[in-house]
Amino acid sequence: MSLLVTKELVKYFGDTHAVDHVNFTVKHREVLALIGSNGAGKTTLVNLISGLFPPDGGQILFRDRDVTHESVHGRIEAGIARSFQLVNLFDQLSALDNIALTIFSRDHKTKKLVSLASADGAVWDEAYEVLRLFGLDAKARMLAGGVSQGERKLLDVAVAYALKPKLLFLDEPTSGVSTREKAPIMDTVTSVVRSMGISAAIIEHDMDVVFNYSDRIVAMHQGTILADGTPDEIRRNEAVRTTLIGTADAH
Repeated sequence: MSLLVTKELVKYFGDTHAVDHVNFTVKHREVLALIGSNGAGKTTLVNLISGLFPPDGGQILFRDRDVTHESVHGRIEAGIARSFQLVNLFDQLSALDNIALTIFSRDHKTKKLVSLASADGAVWDEAYEVLRLFGLDAKARMLAGGVSQGERKLLDVAVAYALKPKLLFLDEPTSGVSTREKAPIMDTVTSVVRSMGISAAIIEHDMDVVFNYSDRIVAMHQGTILADGTPDEIRRNEAVRTTLIGTADAH
């Protein structure tokens, strides 16, 4: 049984069929890569699933529950979270404060947001543990704006992870970092999600990352799903090779 299912999902922007009757699934405890050239519809699909855009048609089922018209917060509470290609952190707060702020918000402890010096020890303990999982505990007191780009990427994923999702969408987690940083970032992220039984769907252009870290790959083209299969199946798929892997946008 799939964790997430979209049925004939549609989103048009004028004459552009950004998502055109897409049937997309994410299975329990899998790491899925979502690939496609720029404009293929990947980010729009994720925006629809995470609630940033309303669909023009179709249905979104998460854990057998219809979340098609749920708010962003409703979907987060249901278990869907995401990180962004452009990292959204509070740069003037420490790494630990960024995680704690997310936990306070998740647990509806909004009165505590007035003072992050709150004595709610369980929140701070959990926040530190999240940083430790992502190898960022040594940077707990450092301002988020002062850590390296690779660490910012990990911190952004850690913030999303702190929402306790069942499904985590990651939007280009290795973009903007050096080649040598990509494998350590992906090693850390996939280790955490696999050990915690979380499903992850990763939008990614780097084909080395895609083929080395995903259990399944879904390729999109012009708003539709071009192919869906294991890394070996996708590598051998002639339509994918011709349309995506052979183009500069896919790298």
